[in-house]
Amino acid sequence: MAEIKPFKAVRPSRDKVSLVASRSYDSYTPEQREARLRDNPFSFLHVVNPGYKYAQKIEGEQRYNLVRNRYQEFKEDGVFIQEQVPCYYIYKIVNRQGVTFKGIIAAASTQDYEKDNLKKHEQTLEYKEEIFVNYLKAVGFNAEPVLITYPDNEALDGIIGSVMQTRPEYEFTTTYRDTHYLWPLSDSQLVSKISRLFEQIPKLYIADGHHRSSSSCLLAQKLAKENKKHQATEPYNYFMSFLIPESDLKIVEFNRLIKDLNGRSKEEFLIDLDSSFRIENRGQHFYKPTKKHHFSMYLDGEFYSLYLRKEAYQINNALQALDTQILYKLIFEPILGIKDVRNDTRIEYSDGKKDMTHVKTMVDSKEFAVGFGMLPVTTQEMKKIADQGLKMPPKSTYIEPKLRSGITIYEF
Repeated sequence: MAEIKPFKAVRPSRDKVSLVASRSYDSYTPEQREARLRDNPFSFLHVVNPGYKYAQKIEGEQRYNLVRNRYQEFKEDGVFIQEQVPCYYIYKIVNRQGVTFKGIIAAASTQDYEKDNLKKHEQTLEYKEEIFVNYLKAVGFNAEPVLITYPDNEALDGIIGSVMQTRPEYEFTTTYRDTHYLWPLSDSQLVSKISRLFEQIPKLYIADGHHRSSSSCLLAQKLAKENKKHQATEPYNYFMSFLIPESDLKIVEFNRLIKDLNGRSKEEFLIDLDSSFRIENRGQHFYKPTKKHHFSMYLDGEFYSLYLRKEAYQINNALQALDTQILYKLIFEPILGIKDVRNDTRIEYSDGKKDMTHVKTMVDSKEFAVGFGMLPVTTQEMKKIADQGLKMPPKSTYIEPKLRSGITIYEF
């Protein structure tokens, strides 16, 4: 049982929302960022990159304070307006392939995060949490919601569907060719019904945004200690989330690229793999796995299929059954000497949207020695990992939808 509540979003004026909305800062190339910052004075990138105004890179606490200043300037100039009453926000994205994602933007509880009513499947890094806590405390808002998924629910689908029959407050298409729609929902009866329906759902799952949610929880704990009149209902006890049904969640795999064979020749490497995998040389035939525990490998100009030998590996829990974990335990750690997949610079990740063609290109360039591909993790696998209190290896999932920053903002 989780608490989900409406909030008074700060959001762009209707005429400027398409100009304000931006992808995450790191998803742009430097050239793309420069073009948007130069040509679009309303882009949310100006808020998160306040040093552009002074033609210099600004870091740390000074940057956080300037982010706050830019945000306040957007409010003062009428780029951002604040809702007068608490709302849920029905949100829909139709991507360039015609896939639709729909759900509800709301405030989720940090106490539910602490109590594990919001289930996690990914490890977080302490240094990143500390950075985010300091950032959030300085700026005082969430600009990009944490993605949370819930079991398909006919009653919630019915409410979402009925609201989407009306004219949206926002409807705009990005240069990335995704179309976004937003409907503020303030009707008290529907708002109460949505809250009650979420109270009846036993567990919610964080799909994307583990560092944002964990840092929001740490900040709430910190502010609670500083507030002598803390009542657990203050805005800092919540964080902005986008809740979507499980059937709308799309998970894509991350492929792996390794820079060297840890001193082995190609032949030695293949012999080492043979103890755990049945190997077939596919030559120039592009191979993509069709079953779990089957892997694609590109090495020295050729594709290989790797099939896990069942007797070579024991599976006793959901983590051990995960293909990314199998690669780590049977290849990366014992053969390639990669013990820390989070920090070892010899391994890089390529989301499956780029597919094995990108892996082939990177290996052929000699920047990498070998690349691996696999099937994406399923939603059920992700839930089992979370239910068993386990954590996936890094970059096990590339999850869609990816939300834009600055469309709704939660102030705390």
